[in-house]
Amino acid sequence: MTRRFFLSTVVGLWIGLRNFAVAAVQPGVASELIRRLGEQAIAALGAPGASLEAREARFRSLLSESFDLAFIGRFVLGRYWRQATPEQRSDYLALFGEYVLQTYSARLGGYAGESMTILSERPAGTKDVVVSTRILRPSGPPIEAAWRVRTTGARYRIIDIMVEGVSMVVTQRSEFAAVVQRHGIQGLIEVLRARTTKLPAVAASK
Repeated sequence: MTRRFFLSTVVGLWIGLRNFAVAAVQPGVASELIRRLGEQAIAALGAPGASLEAREARFRSLLSESFDLAFIGRFVLGRYWRQATPEQRSDYLALFGEYVLQTYSARLGGYAGESMTILSERPAGTKDVVVSTRILRPSGPPIEAAWRVRTTGARYRIIDIMVEGVSMVVTQRSEFAAVVQRHGIQGLIEVLRARTTKLPAVAASK
């Protein structure tokens, strides 16, 4: 994992399993959500004098507030969601959310210096809006990232990020499917359980 995954998660992330009607995202609101998230995340990651643990905690909170992790988790599990027992679904969603939050907050806690520009906003079907951005980095070329936003209840939440045209949710879905095919749903749950108990809070290597 690299800082690229913040732009991607920082997660992927993630489309259409709700059975109730979803209101359309209002013009401009999605762009403001992404702009605010970018500013807050960059400030959290680069907070002067803050410990690594404090930066990770703030970044973790931003991810939890901004992404619909339960929705993303169901999408990532794909057709296997219907095959899972109620207990497996509960365990999986809890572990998936923890896995995403731990992974990105630990990997990205030491990064700072990026800036993000909103390029455009466009409708995606009748439910979503895609906000295109460019992230400038102090070392390395700019990264193009598109954020897919949907209303969930009365809130606007991110359900996918496409980095250089690649959907992070679709990528994660393929990886999880490979694990389930080899080890079953319970095997995937145990893999996530193992990963979430072994992810230390350390700065990622640059």
